[in-house]
Amino acid sequence: MPTRVCPLLSSRKAVLLPGRGIFGNSRFVSPSSGCSHYTTATAVSDLEVTKDSPGKPVHNIVQVLRERGLLQEVSSPDLEKLATHTTFPVYCGFDPTADSLHLGNLLGIVVLRWFAICGHTPVALLGGATGRVGDPSGKSAERPILSEEHIEHNVQSIQTLLERLLAQSSHQDMPKPIFLNNLDWFGAMPLLTFLRQVGKYARVGSMLAKDSVRSRMDSESGISFTEFTYQLLQGYDFVHLQREHGCRVQIGGSDQWGNITAGTDLIRRLGSQDGQEPPQCFGLTFPLLTSSDGKKWGKSEGGALWLTAEKLSPFKLYQYLLKNTTDQDVIRYLKMLTFLPLDKINALQTDMQQQTYRPNTAQRLLAEEVIRFVHGEEGLSAALSATEALRPGAATALDAATLEAIAGDVPSAALNRDQVVDQPLVQVMVATGLQPNKSASKRMIKGGGVQVNNARISSEEHRLTQEDLIEGRLLLLAAGKKNKMLVTVT
Repeated sequence: MPTRVCPLLSSRKAVLLPGRGIFGNSRFVSPSSGCSHYTTATAVSDLEVTKDSPGKPVHNIVQVLRERGLLQEVSSPDLEKLATHTTFPVYCGFDPTADSLHLGNLLGIVVLRWFAICGHTPVALLGGATGRVGDPSGKSAERPILSEEHIEHNVQSIQTLLERLLAQSSHQDMPKPIFLNNLDWFGAMPLLTFLRQVGKYARVGSMLAKDSVRSRMDSESGISFTEFTYQLLQGYDFVHLQREHGCRVQIGGSDQWGNITAGTDLIRRLGSQDGQEPPQCFGLTFPLLTSSDGKKWGKSEGGALWLTAEKLSPFKLYQYLLKNTTDQDVIRYLKMLTFLPLDKINALQTDMQQQTYRPNTAQRLLAEEVIRFVHGEEGLSAALSATEALRPGAATALDAATLEAIAGDVPSAALNRDQVVDQPLVQVMVATGLQPNKSASKRMIKGGGVQVNNARISSEEHRLTQEDLIEGRLLLLAAGKKNKMLVTVT
């Protein structure tokens, strides 16, 4: 078998042998052990990535992020100098705590894509290993431990989502994104090797000083040793990615600053140990998504605003952005969450001060651009169709996909087929609870306020037919402009 160099000890030529690693089924041993061959650990991906030759950046990425409100902290002003004359790989980590990402995670994806637009190679790091530990940052209690199968499912689901979002190109020469999983190197690393080669260079005082650690130590639940070591694992991710893939920058939300700087510090310390001066590496954070009153923004009453249609329909995300974005926040969100040119956003900001401005124009633009990026043109079309279907007095032709998209946003009822087909409309309205009695139903019809699938009904004697059922199973009733009822026929 061919010899494979351990990423952690690349200058020492350590090799892999069957055994137990921290997260996997292989272990590291030194050549002095007398063993002459080995097997490699099972990895989610065997992708081998070469370091890209640096080129001339298209734009100054630091300036771009600063102008769009996407820059919180940078570990050194030298990053902007570097970014003006060369390109480099940059990475952002995504832990698999669920089988999707949410609106708050979208900022990391947007920032990675801005780096790509400016000519830098985006690297999305899946936390197959760190997800087994749990990041204490911003958490008041330890995360529940997920099963191995659950974590692997989450990793695959998130990678599929990231591949779809980061593969979108605004021009032909944009660098292709790279997708890695830190279980590929941690899964084969034994605990003793980690302690000797990484833990030895970590200062406990510095680790205790991190905000994520101090806040948990002061809490009632405290912090476990497992979570305490998270920053070392994330720090070594940076070491590995710098050595193996040439990554010079790690990005993350402002709550990740401590973990990110742990990585830059570890790169410096391990480089000094090897007797080699490592290249200067940088940390960059972006602000968390908050409203103008300082509250965390991006969660609905039903929980997280997921970025996959299976967990949250494009319509529901569209409605959240439309209804929960204030005039005070919308321009800032347009700069942060979309790729619209700044001159267009600034022109819209000026228009908002004019008497001719139509309310919610900016909010609609924000919702459309976010849905277009996250769900594509098809998802946007579905969201707009569903929105139009719920508009008071709408006369839009309906289909099953549109009705299913609005299912959670309008009252609903389930009736047997014999309760609907060939039955008086007034009786069905009472059966669904849309009207209290037949007399009220007739008055509503007489006043022109009743619609079946957005078609106005004028006869008080109207009976529903099989043809009224969309795909033979759905019916949308309306009594007045705002009172609607989605009926499922079984």
